[in-house]
Amino acid sequence: MQTAIATPPGYRPGEAGYRRLSVALFAAGLATFAMLYSTQPLLPELVTAFDISPSQSAFSVSFATLGLGIALLIAGPASERLGRTKLMRWSVAAAAVIAVLCTVAPTWHVLLALRGVQGIALAGLPAVAMAYLREEVHEDSHARASGLYIAGTALGGMTGRLIGGGLADLGGWRTALGGIAVLGLVCAALVAFLLPSSRNFSPSPTRRNRAVLTDPGLLALYGISAAAMGAFVAVYNATGFRLAAAPYDLGPGPAGLVFTVYVVGSAASAIAGRLADRYGRRAVVPIGCLITMGGVAITLASPLPLVVAGLAVMTAGFFAVHGVASGWVAVRAHAVGGGTAQAASLYLFAYYLGSSVFGGLAGTAWSHSAWPGVAVEAGVLFGVTLVLALALRRVPSRNAKLAG
Repeated sequence: MQTAIATPPGYRPGEAGYRRLSVALFAAGLATFAMLYSTQPLLPELVTAFDISPSQSAFSVSFATLGLGIALLIAGPASERLGRTKLMRWSVAAAAVIAVLCTVAPTWHVLLALRGVQGIALAGLPAVAMAYLREEVHEDSHARASGLYIAGTALGGMTGRLIGGGLADLGGWRTALGGIAVLGLVCAALVAFLLPSSRNFSPSPTRRNRAVLTDPGLLALYGISAAAMGAFVAVYNATGFRLAAAPYDLGPGPAGLVFTVYVVGSAASAIAGRLADRYGRRAVVPIGCLITMGGVAITLASPLPLVVAGLAVMTAGFFAVHGVASGWVAVRAHAVGGGTAQAASLYLFAYYLGSSVFGGLAGTAWSHSAWPGVAVEAGVLFGVTLVLALALRRVPSRNAKLAG
């Protein structure tokens, strides 16, 4: 007669395992998004170094995000059978090694190829991080843990841009990418040594994963991801043009400092996670949507301090929404009997699809109507996000936690 093996309880705040998990995933998120956006502040340098056009230089970012988006659809389902921790560890490590290779790329086409491969390698972390948290963290602390991970991604996006821009002024684009590569290697080491191995993972048969494409709650969360990220990227894509034009006339260096408001987003994500644990996800996400819309409205003012303040408010609201919604996806998918990693991958696929489509439309909005046009685009998208968040309040929950 076989004896049933009890499932280990999830890690709780204050426990050594929770601390190791939190530090490891914070480092993983930091490295992933620092490396993903590492070339964004270097585009003028790449134009000169490889004798290419500005539009061509942007491919160094889009190739990485495209590789990431496509690979997400593969990495998530694969982890349902292969496991979580091994994929996350190898993802960050492989991406860091490729980052080193990028610093010595001899030609433009080699650099583009490496960036595409790097995006593919990076997919292993975001594709399964939320599913891993859902399985390994106690249900009372899911939102708090996911908020901390999203905080790491927020700081990563800021760090990649700031370190890249600063080092480029000192030694050119290769030095800049080298600095990001060192950061990636350090974070990969932290993930390898600190990330606890899965204790509660069990393979999920493919036949059980259809719910990730049919559940109305998950579909609403995917829509929130696409609309919110599209609006967020649209605003930041157009901000560079606005700050370079009159009456601000800022150069790339000073204009790049606007990304320091990502610190606000990092804090907001962690705070929103705690509030969601206390008051429920269904209450916190709509409030985050309202904050984003308020931030966009503030940016319509002309004084530079108000523009920056508006960006900070919008950033706080966006990361509050994303931090809670991304963790909600894994919990919802588990409750409806689907694959949590598959659902997380689809959420992130929608995230990068929204970034590509709506972020690109920001240039058209700027050309036709300057900043008011961009603000209208972002306001409409954040409005759609709010409608979907409110619709989620009417979607039947599958357990007490989902009831919010």
